[in-house]
Amino acid sequence: MTPKSGLYLAGSCIAAIAAVGSIFELSSGSPDWGTGPTTLVLGLCLPLVGVLFYAAVKDAKANQP
Repeated sequence: MTPKSGLYLAGSCIAAIAAVGSIFELSSGSPDWGTGPTTLVLGLCLPLVGVLFYAAVKDAKANQP
């Protein structure tokens, strides 16, 4: 694993945590930030998880010894 793929993987993990937090906030019925911003965070983080994870795997495969 390279530092670049590690950063991609860390970003993917952070985005996944934010997405799960947003889901729990929305399911509680009254999100702290309101429905709009929480839905926006969820909408941005879900695709970001996949994109960053794919980039991490692709970079790690490209830099194998």
